[in-house]
Amino acid sequence: MSHSNQAPEQDDPPLILPPGFLRNPVHLLAFGLGSGATSRAPGTWGSLAAIPLWYGIAWMPSLAYWLVVLAAFLVGVWLCGKTAEDLKVHDHSGIVWDEFVGMWIALGLFPDTIYGVLGAFALFRLFDIAKPWPIGWLDRRLPGGLGIMVDDVVAGAMALACLWAVDYWLVPVMV
Repeated sequence: MSHSNQAPEQDDPPLILPPGFLRNPVHLLAFGLGSGATSRAPGTWGSLAAIPLWYGIAWMPSLAYWLVVLAAFLVGVWLCGKTAEDLKVHDHSGIVWDEFVGMWIALGLFPDTIYGVLGAFALFRLFDIAKPWPIGWLDRRLPGGLGIMVDDVVAGAMALACLWAVDYWLVPVMV
């Protein structure tokens, strides 16, 4: 079983998609508006592609922002599950909607500098790739679209927690 941020295993299909695959709106969204269709590091490209879209929702009041993120998660469970089913794999590496949602969670403190955004990106990628407990455990045990989405949600939450800790404990000491 492969995950969207790991190199494809031998039993994974190549990143070559069926003709017209991304013309289907479900597949296009699951592939992060095409950002996951890259041959190298689709999870990283998907995480980067999430940032400009985040700027479009970051202005919202906190409650509205988190409701959008929750809706994106719920829709993502179906999008990712349907796309994986259509491709006949558990979690095709090009499916990166989960990275979008994970990044939006990591960016939930609404950093106001490029350094904050880069910190959220770096921490999210670290947790998503390394898969410390419970991320790897969840990734191996949850099926379908839920399994595809949950590990990135937890990676995003862990990145957010780290950013919060830095903001709460380290920044006041430095100022």
